[in-house]
Amino acid sequence: MFDVAVIGAGVIGGMIARELSRYDLKICIVEKENDVAMGATRANSAIVHAGFDAEEGTLKAKLNVRGSEMMEQVAKELGVKYKKNGSLVIGFGEEDRKGIETLLKRGQANGVKGLRIVEKEELHAMESNLSDHVECALDAPTGAIICPYELTIAAVGNAMDNGAELLRNFEVSNIEKKDAAYEITAADGQKVQAKVVINAAGLYTDKIAGMVGDTSFTVHPRRGEYILLDKECGNMVSHTIFRTPSKMGKGILVTPTVDGNLLTGPTSVDMTDKQDTSTTQEGFDKIIKEALENVSTVPFGKTITSFCGLRAVGSTGDFIITAPVEGFINVAGVESPGLSASPAIAEYVANMVAEQGVALVPKADFNPYRAPMHHFREASIEEKMEVIKKDKAYGKIVCRCEGISEGEILAALRTNPKAWDLDGVKRRTRAQMGRCQGGFCSPHIVELIAQERNIPIEQVTKSGRNSYVNVSRTKEV
Repeated sequence: MFDVAVIGAGVIGGMIARELSRYDLKICIVEKENDVAMGATRANSAIVHAGFDAEEGTLKAKLNVRGSEMMEQVAKELGVKYKKNGSLVIGFGEEDRKGIETLLKRGQANGVKGLRIVEKEELHAMESNLSDHVECALDAPTGAIICPYELTIAAVGNAMDNGAELLRNFEVSNIEKKDAAYEITAADGQKVQAKVVINAAGLYTDKIAGMVGDTSFTVHPRRGEYILLDKECGNMVSHTIFRTPSKMGKGILVTPTVDGNLLTGPTSVDMTDKQDTSTTQEGFDKIIKEALENVSTVPFGKTITSFCGLRAVGSTGDFIITAPVEGFINVAGVESPGLSASPAIAEYVANMVAEQGVALVPKADFNPYRAPMHHFREASIEEKMEVIKKDKAYGKIVCRCEGISEGEILAALRTNPKAWDLDGVKRRTRAQMGRCQGGFCSPHIVELIAQERNIPIEQVTKSGRNSYVNVSRTKEV
């Protein structure tokens, strides 16, 4: 019997579990995929929004600003890369200027610090590669960038290090109230019981809520496609460059990433299929056209990959954080700025858990800190040599593009939450994320996974389920 079961191991579920692991509670996280951070968390803009976009008085506004203020300390504790690079919302004419003035007033009402409007001459001195047609911008110095899946892996790992359990490949098929607890059943027959259930299932929160009779909201996917450029393009802009937003979102952005790449996108198309993460030529054409309108010299010939994410858009227009029945909490419709708000959402939900009658007794031995996953590749030569003296695996480079060693890959396979597949190793180490996209290193990583998990190489997958990398050994066919 668990005190709390969290359904969904995205950034919201992970941050909630980590927050609750501060207390003397028995916690489990159930996730339908083979790894954490596999839904909307896996593919988004990686922006910590300042908080000027959400309407005043909404949960989005309140939790965005609070979460943005908390994020730097959270990232420090979890060993996650974070950079307060600031954001600029650019305008091309008088209509955009009116929109920017509205955002300024809204941001000030929301409590965002340091907002101001910057005119053309100063703006182009700040960002020399902006299009000559850009006339003004909203400067938000508290805007930042982070890696969403690194944050999630670290949050879940920290929760596990503090006693929480993670159950993967647990696709919830039924929830039934039995006496003073809920019994959660998976499609394969696994069962867990918990006094309180937190529904953080992203695109599937409406389906999960329906299992306890709550049909008060729906969630639909919104497609967002991205194009990622090589690291040699990462210094084209220093700020995150937004266009003046529309009702469909913040438009096509151009931003550096914390790992030194340049990211452009996303598109914004409402969908019905909650599993369609395909990319389209139409989407790429839109990204390239609008990104070049913002920053006219973006070298799309340096593209190394593209991808698509699905945002969970709720029917209410705001975050849906409710307790429709006793012992059950929805955390739904958490689209942008959900990543930014995640630490504050976790804090908010912890208070709701207490309101459900669960005593939140702080643990005397709670440890909020976690060693960075990227510590070796950022160490000095002298520091690396000391590590290699103790463990020779760190002296063997497996991923040439990113300079990732065998020692780092083995650490990813052994550290909570352990990587189980190729994409899991990629998200933890950046191996396979360089120019060759795994063309050279993936065969050796497959061998390491098979050895570490004690399984045949034919059972190693790219991303869980049936995504097998090898069918059979050639000479045995």
